Amino acid sequence: MANIQLFKIGEKVEEIHGSNVTLESELQQIIEANMRSFFGVTFLASEYPTTHGGRMDSIGIDENYCPVIFEYKRKQNENVINQGLYYLDWLLKHKDSFKVLVIEKLGLEKAKLIDWSLPRVICIAGDFNKYDESAINQMTKSVSLIRYKLFNDMLMFEQVGEHLVDTRTLEQGSSKITHKNFDERLTDASETIQKLFEKAKEFILSLGDDISIANLKYYTAFKKIKNFASIVLVKSKMILNLKLDVGTVNFEAGFSRDVTNLGRWGSGNVEVSIKNDSDFEKVKPLIERAYKEN
Repeated sequence: MANIQLFKIGEKVEEIHGSNVTLESELQQIIEANMRSFFGVTFLASEYPTTHGGRMDSIGIDENYCPVIFEYKRKQNENVINQGLYYLDWLLKHKDSFKVLVIEKLGLEKAKLIDWSLPRVICIAGDFNKYDESAINQMTKSVSLIRYKLFNDMLMFEQVGEHLVDTRTLEQGSSKITHKNFDERLTDASETIQKLFEKAKEFILSLGDDISIANLKYYTAFKKIKNFASIVLVKSKMILNLKLDVGTVNFEAGFSRDVTNLGRWGSGNVEVSIKNDSDFEKVKPLIERAYKEN
């Protein structure tokens, strides 16, 4: 276990010792009830059955509309990674089953938004070892390793490893593609916008070593455990979406706006239109805030 210590400060400093849940099902119930708050994932089903007789612990759809499988282990690892990958392999061969599940839980319109660019497994356990963290980087599937610890009535999550596989391609078998994917938009964008995208990516990644890039079909997202920023490209501008409290942002006509209730690609309720270096310099403080506040 990572050397994390928690202390209660008062007249006397008191260390709060961490623990694991008593039962694996207890951990599962807590996460399923709060999945969106913890991980930005909408819960769909518990103990989801597969045709080979196994059951996924939990299944959901994330803020990018990608499928997510959760597997839990109360203590250390206990083969949770291989188990999760086994179920992910099944899901990729049964995409129609997942679509039916989304239709049942969220409706047809949400099901139309499913993106298979980045399906992944989130493995949650009391601990992982250095071999687990190394192993996921050799895999051809996307996996996140989350360590948890209970401190009295507080629950801590620590992302100890994440490997996101770039599969940003047009979905095979689609009969109609009405929008260009991100790579096509990047190719079509002006040289100015291409350079702005590289500057933005470099700046965002420089904010911390806990940031991952999620390459989706129509946009690029930047995340820790959850997304905090995403980028969509058009020929004449780069659209940056940031996850911020809109009540704390001074919006500027033609530059930034509240898109909380508007349909859009990407996640984040503050949208900023960046056309040149001056715009990018102006948005940097908001990017830093989004990183720190999520």
